[in-house]
Amino acid sequence: MHSSGEAPAVIVSSAVRKFADTPGGLLPLLHEIQAGLGFIPSDSVVTIASGMGLSRAEVHGVISFYHDFRDKPGGQKTIHVCRAEACQAVGSRQLEAHVKTRLGVDYGETTVDGRFTLEPVYCLGNCACGPSVRIADDVFARVDADRFDELLGDI
Repeated sequence: MHSSGEAPAVIVSSAVRKFADTPGGLLPLLHEIQAGLGFIPSDSVVTIASGMGLSRAEVHGVISFYHDFRDKPGGQKTIHVCRAEACQAVGSRQLEAHVKTRLGVDYGETTVDGRFTLEPVYCLGNCACGPSVRIADDVFARVDADRFDELLGDI
């Protein structure tokens, strides 16, 4: 995330210059901005579109289509709850309800203290050990309400 002290406009402009002549460069450009800032500022869409020779609608469409991109800052850590069928079959819907209540947020929202953003995911590749949850880069198996609370306490 953004910690270098660089202004968001500088990071966006730098990414646009880097990928302007790259065929299919929009996705790597957006990933670079997201990695640098933790989100893609909505006011940067005009700069990105202009620099990439695209319409604002095309850029916005890509940002809004991919779940990994966000247009506002997220929490310090992202929590993904698997919503795939294999996890649903072993209790992920109950876990999902518990997580939303425990954090006080819905999918796509960030806790008031800025610690966590909750996002759905449609497979963590851990189907035999569901329900599964990813917290930051760590995947946890067979998570129920008690185990989730324990994981939060460990953070």
